[in-house]
Amino acid sequence: MTEVEALLEVMRRLRDPEGGCPWDLAQTFATIAPYTLEEAFEVADAIERGDLEALREELGDLLFQVVFHARLAEEQGAFTFADVAGGLADKMRRRHPHVFGAGEVADAAAQTAAWETHKARERAGRQQGTLDGVPLGLPALARAQKLGRRAARVGFDWPDADAVREKIREETRELEEAIAGRDRAPEAVDEEFGDLLFTMVNLARHLDVDAEGALRRASLKFERRFRDVEARLAAAGRTPEQAGPAELERLWSEVKESGAGR
Repeated sequence: MTEVEALLEVMRRLRDPEGGCPWDLAQTFATIAPYTLEEAFEVADAIERGDLEALREELGDLLFQVVFHARLAEEQGAFTFADVAGGLADKMRRRHPHVFGAGEVADAAAQTAAWETHKARERAGRQQGTLDGVPLGLPALARAQKLGRRAARVGFDWPDADAVREKIREETRELEEAIAGRDRAPEAVDEEFGDLLFTMVNLARHLDVDAEGALRRASLKFERRFRDVEARLAAAGRTPEQAGPAELERLWSEVKESGAGR
């Protein structure tokens, strides 16, 4: 029995109505979906930390999610894990004609363009709109960037990054106006903030920056620096609450200038 066969057997046993696990038997596609997303984020976290041992484990957890969904589908007579794997292999062959067919070998940029062309051709048979198929479950930044890329393919886009920056200035002014008038229309602040954030994501796209990854790295940097501030205070027998805003800002500047927590 191969390792994959052993994993599929574990899943079968867990879902066996006679002697299976009550928790696993109670699950559905909908109840498992949040765990699938969580495991994908944990894979990204292990990569961000450069922890290959954690990455091995997290990839296993993510694979188990695929096996779980496939088992649920098999029980309903929809498809099996073999169908998932076989369909993926077929799709990869179609999208890499320069490797598996007679297509020319392309550089990375040309291959990216060809990949998107293949995806668009495959979607054409099952979708109508340009934005169809962008999952609602994606993280908001990632989904906004994907929507922008889709719209750009049909020509709905700013001509360059400078044009997006001008739009950001416009959206910033509108947000400031909404803040000034929030007593009259508090919902406008939420709307204008969203517009500004969406435009920032599109600037990231024009700059070839992954907005989701950039914010994740910025959050990690903030976390490291703040932990350093806490450590400096702890060394003096104090807490952030005891320090107060002014001292916290001073320590933050020291940490930033020293390069600690980078």
